[in-house]
Amino acid sequence: MDLFASFMRTVVPIVVGLLLGLAARAGFDLDGETATAAVTAALTAAYYAVFRLLEEAAGRIGWDWLRKLAGVLLGWARPPRYPRAAGATPTPTPTPTPAEAEGTGS
Repeated sequence: MDLFASFMRTVVPIVVGLLLGLAARAGFDLDGETATAAVTAALTAAYYAVFRLLEEAAGRIGWDWLRKLAGVLLGWARPPRYPRAAGATPTPTPTPTPAEAEGTGS
Protein backbone atom coordinates (compact mmCIF):
# COMPACT_ATOMS: atom_id res chain seq x y z
CA MET A 1 0.00 0.00 0.00
CA ASP A 2 2.88 2.42 0.67
CA LEU A 3 4.11 1.98 -2.90
CA PHE A 4 0.66 2.95 -4.17
CA ALA A 5 0.58 5.95 -1.79
CA SER A 6 3.98 7.16 -2.97
CA PHE A 7 2.86 6.75 -6.58
CA MET A 8 -0.32 8.74 -5.98
CA ARG A 9 1.58 11.49 -4.14
CA THR A 10 3.81 11.83 -7.21
CA VAL A 11 1.18 11.57 -9.94
CA VAL A 12 -1.46 13.91 -8.46
CA PRO A 13 0.85 16.96 -8.32
CA ILE A 14 2.05 16.23 -11.87
CA VAL A 15 -1.52 16.07 -13.16
CA VAL A 16 -2.48 19.24 -11.28
CA GLY A 17 0.63 21.01 -12.61
CA LEU A 18 -0.27 19.94 -16.14
CA LEU A 19 -3.83 21.22 -15.75
CA LEU A 20 -2.63 24.51 -14.24
CA GLY A 21 -0.09 24.84 -17.06
CA LEU A 22 -2.81 24.31 -19.66
CA ALA A 23 -4.99 26.86 -17.90
CA ALA A 24 -2.12 29.37 -17.83
CA ARG A 25 -1.45 28.85 -21.51
CA ALA A 26 -5.13 29.42 -22.33
CA GLY A 27 -4.91 32.89 -20.80
CA PHE A 28 -1.55 33.88 -22.29
CA ASP A 29 0.08 33.73 -25.69
CA LEU A 30 3.10 31.60 -24.74
CA ASP A 31 5.84 30.82 -27.24
CA GLY A 32 5.83 27.11 -27.97
CA GLU A 33 6.11 23.86 -26.11
CA THR A 34 9.20 24.86 -24.13
CA ALA A 35 7.37 27.65 -22.36
CA THR A 36 4.44 25.36 -21.64
CA ALA A 37 6.78 22.72 -20.22
CA ALA A 38 8.55 25.30 -18.04
CA VAL A 39 5.27 26.68 -16.70
CA THR A 40 3.99 23.16 -16.05
CA ALA A 41 7.15 22.16 -14.20
CA ALA A 42 7.13 25.34 -12.10
CA LEU A 43 3.46 25.00 -11.21
CA THR A 44 3.90 21.32 -10.36
CA ALA A 45 6.86 22.04 -8.09
CA ALA A 46 5.04 24.93 -6.42
CA TYR A 47 1.87 22.88 -5.90
CA TYR A 48 3.81 20.01 -4.33
CA ALA A 49 5.92 22.30 -2.14
CA VAL A 50 2.95 24.28 -0.82
CA PHE A 51 0.86 21.27 0.12
CA ARG A 52 3.79 19.24 1.47
CA LEU A 53 4.88 22.13 3.68
CA LEU A 54 1.28 22.70 4.77
CA GLU A 55 0.97 19.00 5.60
CA GLU A 56 4.15 19.08 7.68
CA ALA A 57 3.25 22.32 9.50
CA ALA A 58 -0.28 21.11 10.29
CA GLY A 59 1.14 17.89 11.72
CA ARG A 60 3.53 19.81 13.96
CA ILE A 61 0.85 22.08 15.40
CA GLY A 62 -1.67 19.27 15.80
CA TRP A 63 -4.22 20.28 13.17
CA ASP A 64 -4.91 16.75 11.99
CA TRP A 65 -7.82 17.79 9.74
CA LEU A 66 -5.57 20.21 7.82
CA ARG A 67 -2.75 17.65 7.61
CA LYS A 68 -5.18 15.13 6.11
CA LEU A 69 -6.62 17.70 3.70
CA ALA A 70 -3.16 18.68 2.47
CA GLY A 71 -2.29 15.00 2.11
CA VAL A 72 -5.45 14.30 0.12
CA LEU A 73 -4.60 17.20 -2.18
CA LEU A 74 -1.28 15.45 -2.77
CA GLY A 75 -3.09 12.25 -3.67
CA TRP A 76 -3.03 10.34 -0.38
CA ALA A 77 -4.07 11.33 3.14
CA ARG A 78 -0.69 10.61 4.73
CA PRO A 79 2.94 10.40 3.64
CA PRO A 80 4.07 6.86 2.76
CA ARG A 81 5.99 4.97 5.42
CA TYR A 82 8.86 2.87 4.20
CA PRO A 83 10.21 -0.06 6.21
CA ARG A 84 13.73 0.36 7.51
CA ALA A 85 16.14 -1.69 5.45
CA ALA A 86 17.54 -4.76 7.17
CA GLY A 87 20.81 -3.89 8.88
CA ALA A 88 20.29 -0.15 8.46
CA THR A 89 21.38 1.96 11.37
CA PRO A 90 19.73 5.24 12.31
CA THR A 91 21.65 8.47 11.77
CA PRO A 92 23.48 9.28 15.00
CA THR A 93 22.27 12.30 16.95
CA PRO A 94 25.09 14.72 17.81
CA THR A 95 25.95 14.92 21.48
CA PRO A 96 24.99 18.34 22.86
CA THR A 97 27.68 20.56 24.34
CA PRO A 98 27.42 21.18 28.10
CA ALA A 99 25.98 24.65 27.45
CA GLU A 100 23.34 23.21 25.11
CA ALA A 101 22.49 20.47 27.62
CA GLU A 102 21.85 23.13 30.28
CA GLY A 103 19.76 25.15 27.85
CA THR A 104 22.13 28.12 27.78
CA GLY A 105 23.72 27.40 24.39
CA SER A 106 22.59 28.85 21.09
